[in-house]
Amino acid sequence: MFDPKTNKFPYPEDTGTHYLEVKKDDGTKFDETYPYFVDSKGLKFKKFWTRVLLRTIIFPLTYIRLGLRIKGKENLKKYKDVISKGVISVSNHIHMWDYLSIMNAIKPIKPSVLVWNKNVSGEMGGMVKLVGGVPLPDNTAGYMKFMRAMKDNLNNGGWIHVYAEGAMWEYYAPIRPFKKGAFNLAIRFNKPIIPMAFSYNEPNWLRKNIFKQIATLQLNIGEPIYPNYDLPKDKQEEDLTKRVHAAICKLAGIEDNIYEPIYNNSKRIDYYTDKYGIGYKGSY
Repeated sequence: MFDPKTNKFPYPEDTGTHYLEVKKDDGTKFDETYPYFVDSKGLKFKKFWTRVLLRTIIFPLTYIRLGLRIKGKENLKKYKDVISKGVISVSNHIHMWDYLSIMNAIKPIKPSVLVWNKNVSGEMGGMVKLVGGVPLPDNTAGYMKFMRAMKDNLNNGGWIHVYAEGAMWEYYAPIRPFKKGAFNLAIRFNKPIIPMAFSYNEPNWLRKNIFKQIATLQLNIGEPIYPNYDLPKDKQEEDLTKRVHAAICKLAGIEDNIYEPIYNNSKRIDYYTDKYGIGYKGSY
């Protein structure tokens, strides 16, 4: 496994915390009035042309810009019957374009992705919605509507992607602890999880020295992992979280991951640099 070990980005102290700032807030309320998974005619029209743009320009650019390689696509064909009944996918979150890479890998499937609601109310909100971004609700009434919409989407054969680490850390190699939300959904709605892992390859001389590329990306797609309903209810979520975390570590080529599998206010482990710490820009 190639580890970029970059100190370019201000990774926060908390492993589930964002370091990119969202400066705009359009005032959108993510409550019971928000149309989770429901598109207006206008948004459907815009999504259609966005897909055309993605297929003709952006997806090819993932290979050029990121040096993207995709492994495990045969699993999409092997389990197409499972996928057609609704699935949740989980991966590490390591690049602004990693979701575009997933969209590229699983096309013509049109996935949705659960996102930090500030990404929808912020300056990139329009684009986030066009690629299938669904914000997490911010109150109880919104949560209840969101869960009903999730159930309908999955039972109608939807594909929902979740970044269980909770935030994007660019070019970070270790797999951070997972928050349990995705696994709760899988158990609640009896859906399998498809593990995906982004790993890195060392860039060639041209990419490294001319384009200053830190690493090229590889997306590794695994086989579905199912909830174990034979366990007591209070053990099922923990069990599924641990098994998916282990599968993603394996797909990424990591034998001894430095983080525990389940998020518990987990703090960053500085395994290659002491540059960052409390008080550094981006640390909280």
